[in-house]
Amino acid sequence: MSSSIFAGVEQGPAIEVFALNRAFQEDTNPKKANLGVGAYRTSEGKPWVLPVVRKTEIKIASDESINHEYLPVLGAEAFTKAATTLLLGEDSPALKENKAFGVQTLSGTGALRVGAEFLRRQMNRKVFYYSDPTWENHHKVFMDSGFEHANTYRYWEQSKRVLDIDGMLEDLEKAPAGAVIILHACAHNPTGCDPTQEQWVKIADLMERKKLFPFFDSAYQGFASGDPDYDAWAVRYFVKRGFEIFCSQSFAKNFGLYCERVGNLTIVCNTTEHKAAVQSQFTLLIRGMYSNPPAYGSRIVSTVLNNADLRKEWMDCIKTMSGRIIKMRQALRSRLEELKTPGTWNHITQQIGMFSYTGLNEKQVRILIDEYHIYLLKTGRINMCGLNENNVNYVAEAINAAVNRVGSQL
Repeated sequence: MSSSIFAGVEQGPAIEVFALNRAFQEDTNPKKANLGVGAYRTSEGKPWVLPVVRKTEIKIASDESINHEYLPVLGAEAFTKAATTLLLGEDSPALKENKAFGVQTLSGTGALRVGAEFLRRQMNRKVFYYSDPTWENHHKVFMDSGFEHANTYRYWEQSKRVLDIDGMLEDLEKAPAGAVIILHACAHNPTGCDPTQEQWVKIADLMERKKLFPFFDSAYQGFASGDPDYDAWAVRYFVKRGFEIFCSQSFAKNFGLYCERVGNLTIVCNTTEHKAAVQSQFTLLIRGMYSNPPAYGSRIVSTVLNNADLRKEWMDCIKTMSGRIIKMRQALRSRLEELKTPGTWNHITQQIGMFSYTGLNEKQVRILIDEYHIYLLKTGRINMCGLNENNVNYVAEAINAAVNRVGSQL
């Protein structure tokens, strides 16, 4: 028999975060800790199904009026309206004036891909910028969508462990008109370092003057601070300024619906004149990609957000999650400082959201993985949810040992 037509296919590189998770699962050491994968964990280190989600699942399963017919191509209206309203706010003029709408997608990644495909095909956009560092999939999603020029803007200042706002503005100043700028709405991944409101104003001033297009990525609304309105400030500010924007929304983190792939792409126009045409092109785009979205996860989210009592329960859940993360930040910093670990560690508590850019270098990370069975990305990014009262001291002591052995973090 002749050789396979697939003989020329090369083995692709492993995706780091999933490879780490597999290594963790295969590790038999009782002290092992998983600080890599981006998922919430309880104080016992277990996955958490939000009680309000479980209650809603039972409610949906018991409703015999629900069938399994196809959703519209752009998704369930009850969901897209609820998601867009959560992002823009109940009193948003863009919503009241019918200038904004949502498109149901396959989680936040799907929203990024659908938005990028539209911008490339319909708007002929070829240039995009993303922060250095950023979520590693941003580059791949946009390049796979046909963008031709990928650029970075400075973001993390390693020496001070803060946002490099001057470097960011200087790099965006060089961007050509029409360039698509990926912005993290809150809880920047991987650094956990967000612009202040005053810095957001400067970013908006520059982008308005340079005619740059904002594409927000909102993966942690409500999950970051426990307050969905606070976490949406930057997006709402840009809309208030009159920007036309895209914003990808994920409900993986704030609803714990990781495997349900519940997402929304919010589109804000500055007029109603072109809205119908834009919607029609999204319809054709999605029809050729996956035809229409799944119903189950979106039913959970829309049921919760559209019911006052369930929404209140959800608010309590996100406060629980964000509160535990804040507590772990304080515990890790305190223990590192008690150990007199070289360097400063105030950035641990100044950052927000699921992730912390610790400042650890690759050699130190290797020590943590190989000798202490603590799994984290080679960049030094850790998932704060992987810490709990039972392992935070162990992790801090391991970091202290790695830093003392290799030298300073810088």
